[in-house]
Amino acid sequence: MMLRRCHLRRFTSSTIFFTLLASLAFTYYMYYQHNSIIEGGWKMPSSNETHTPNPQFLFKNRVEDCCKEELKEGVTQEDTDPLKMLGVLRDKKDKYIRDIGFKNHAFNALISNNIGPYREVPDTRHKVCSREPTDPKEVLPTISVIMCFYNEHKMTLIRSINSVIKRTPKHVLKEIILVDDFSDLPELEFHLLSDLHAQLHYDRLHYIRNEKREGLIRSRVAGAHAAEGDVLVFLDSHIEVNQQWAEPLVRAVKQENSTIAVPVMDLISPDTFEYTSSPLVRGGFNWGLHYKWITLPKGTLKKDEDFKGPFKTPTMAGGLFAINRQYFKHVGEYDEGMDIWGGENIEISFRVWQCHGAIKIYPCSRIGHIFRKRRPYSAPDGKDTMKRNSLRAAHVWMDEFKEYFLKETNSARDMDYGDISARVELRNRLKCHDFSWYMKNVYPELLLPGQETKKSASASVYQPWHSRKRNYIATYMIRLSGTNLCASVVAPKVKGFLKKGSPLILQACMRTRNQIWFETDKAEIVLDKLLCLESYGDAQVHINKCHEMLGDQQWRHTRTEHSPIYNMAAGTCMRAKSASIGARIGLDLCSKDDASSWDIVKVEEAS
Repeated sequence: MMLRRCHLRRFTSSTIFFTLLASLAFTYYMYYQHNSIIEGGWKMPSSNETHTPNPQFLFKNRVEDCCKEELKEGVTQEDTDPLKMLGVLRDKKDKYIRDIGFKNHAFNALISNNIGPYREVPDTRHKVCSREPTDPKEVLPTISVIMCFYNEHKMTLIRSINSVIKRTPKHVLKEIILVDDFSDLPELEFHLLSDLHAQLHYDRLHYIRNEKREGLIRSRVAGAHAAEGDVLVFLDSHIEVNQQWAEPLVRAVKQENSTIAVPVMDLISPDTFEYTSSPLVRGGFNWGLHYKWITLPKGTLKKDEDFKGPFKTPTMAGGLFAINRQYFKHVGEYDEGMDIWGGENIEISFRVWQCHGAIKIYPCSRIGHIFRKRRPYSAPDGKDTMKRNSLRAAHVWMDEFKEYFLKETNSARDMDYGDISARVELRNRLKCHDFSWYMKNVYPELLLPGQETKKSASASVYQPWHSRKRNYIATYMIRLSGTNLCASVVAPKVKGFLKKGSPLILQACMRTRNQIWFETDKAEIVLDKLLCLESYGDAQVHINKCHEMLGDQQWRHTRTEHSPIYNMAAGTCMRAKSASIGARIGLDLCSKDDASSWDIVKVEEAS
């Protein structure tokens, strides 16, 4: 008994001593960290402030510290919006993150990281779409969201999932099913699940990992087999759903259970992550069985109510759609004889229409999608799976019309496309229409090779790029701060225009046409209203034809003196090689020094 009391007394004294020591050490550590954070340009909330973990606001301090001047009188908050500066390359680490992102994912991972796990996006729906909150008492089918991915950028994946969680009514969202197609990026292979739970706090997230690379098609089937919701919603893993995106789709499927409901795919720039509205278009294809966007039939949009849709579409892009779970099984799911990716969207479009179903676009459902300029991965064996999959679709569904595909893609004629007997049997069992019926009733606009398009008398006249109307919001010269040297283009003229691809150099400010820049409401900077300022790679800047796709022709600055001029796609800032006449102007990491500091001088104020 005495031994026990003695042991307890020693244990208690030791515990108290080490606890006090640890507390003192922790207090000193936190004091040191607090000072380091303040010195590094970060702001700590006071006791009267509400803390927000939103990285969009936290990043503002980094931008102000590294690349922007303090707010001056006459500068609006819009001019210094930190969201427009998320891609600033401050150092080599930022450049590495951006470059490896483009290499592995074909988009700007630096900006995606800086946006964080969630952001607000503009409501791009037409004004006729209802904004009334969804009544929780409304009886709607439940949905299982299925998101398949292979080596997706982690923060982009998290934001995709988070947008679904936050913008979907709880009584509608049954579950989210992630199907990992054997990703081998370390951040996905080892840390994904813990990061998902830490960021999302959502207990109806189910994770399936393939034991080998199966591809999108078989991964989606695996996700569908695990789903329990009334409606399956297939989404890509680099998206952000918009407000009330799910309700129009599930109402449509509830009303017509053999209809595939498709949202409008808004545009998320792979260079800048800017979210913009997409026009209302449908899906078609060419005789190579490549998907393409086509306009709505003439007269479709006569009055405001018409913008609610729905619109029938011959094909769908395939990345985003909702379908009744039982109907998906009934109509044959996906052709699991197809490999990896490509052609499955055309095949399911043919199959649904020919087998008595329908595909419709619902414009009051909007989902932003990153439209990458290339696919960042290929099949494991390097084969052209798009061609092989299209060949399977052609042999099952196109009847004699497949000859047009084979002529268009002659190399596919002798390619092995596998056993299609089960798909042919499915077509017979469902008593599907032939392809001639599809051509006449679903896609009559598609011309056979050799047929000429009838030109409409009211067709719009082509307008050359250099004479198109643009909304100019400012006119100025770009002067290197502390000098009388301006950004100029000195180049020979070709057919009356300055030569495209000409570089920028410093010249004495003279207010001549080769120094006058016009800024548009799309953040383009246009020389003499003719050629756009464009980044070329990481280090070069020149003038080029205005392509109106923004990105490398989209610029930001503070509209004042001592401003950086930052390219949204490159993430770098304009920099003069030296403060001398004839010095070249290029791009470099954004930093506060004289060579990267520019005065935006209104033309009427230039001397």
